[in-house]
Amino acid sequence: MGVNGCGQLAKCILILFSVLFAIIGLGMAGLGIGLRLSADTRGLFDVDLKTQQFVIFVVVLIVLGGLMVLVSIFGFHGACGENISSLRVFAVLVCIAGVEIGAAVLVYMRSTEVSQHLGEVYASIYAQFLNTRDSSLGTTLKIIHQAFDCCGVGGGLLEVFVRDTCPDKSLWDTITNPGCPHVIMNLFEDKAPMVMGFFLASGAIMIAALVCFALLSNAIKQSRYSAPGFF
Repeated sequence: MGVNGCGQLAKCILILFSVLFAIIGLGMAGLGIGLRLSADTRGLFDVDLKTQQFVIFVVVLIVLGGLMVLVSIFGFHGACGENISSLRVFAVLVCIAGVEIGAAVLVYMRSTEVSQHLGEVYASIYAQFLNTRDSSLGTTLKIIHQAFDCCGVGGGLLEVFVRDTCPDKSLWDTITNPGCPHVIMNLFEDKAPMVMGFFLASGAIMIAALVCFALLSNAIKQSRYSAPGFF
C-alpha cells in the first residue's frame, strides 16, 4: 500500500531534490575533474608552494560532487521505492553535506584572514614566476588574472613584468585594470551578498529535504501498519 496525501507530496519533492542534487553533483565533479585533467591547469598541481589552495579547491569540488551524487542516488531510490533504509542513508548524507556548508560559513566568517592568506599566496606565485619564468607558474598567473579580472601586483600600465598573462583589454581598460592583491583582499567583502545568499539557499534546501524525509518516512510506516493482513 503506497503513501498518499502529505506523504505523496513529500515523495514528489524528494524526487525533485534528488534530481537537483544529481545535476549539482555531476556539475561540481565534472568541473573538478576537468580542471585536474585539463592541459592548461595540469601544471598547477606541480607548483611548489607552501599552500596549494587550487589543488585543495579541485579536490573539494570532486569530493563534494561525488557526495551530492550519492545523496541523489539514495534519495531517488528511497523516495521511488519507499525504502526507509535508503531514506535514512539519504538523511545522513544530507546532514554531512550540511556540516560541510556550516564549515564553509565558519570559514567565511574569517573572510579577512582567508583573503589575506590568498593575497600572500598570489604574491608568492608572482615572485616565483619572476625568478624562474616557469611555464606552470605563468599558467597559474594567467588563470588568476582571468578569473579575478586583474593584472599583476601594480595593475594598469604599472605592471610590466607579467603583462603577457593579463587579460586582453583596450588601452583605457588596461590603464584602469587593478592589481590582483587589492582585488583578492576585497573579494569576500565585494561578494558578501552573493556568498551569503548561496549559503542560506543551500541550508534551506537541506532543511526542506530533511523535513520531506521525516514526512515520507512517517507516511511509509503508517501505510505499512494500516495495511490489512492476510491469514
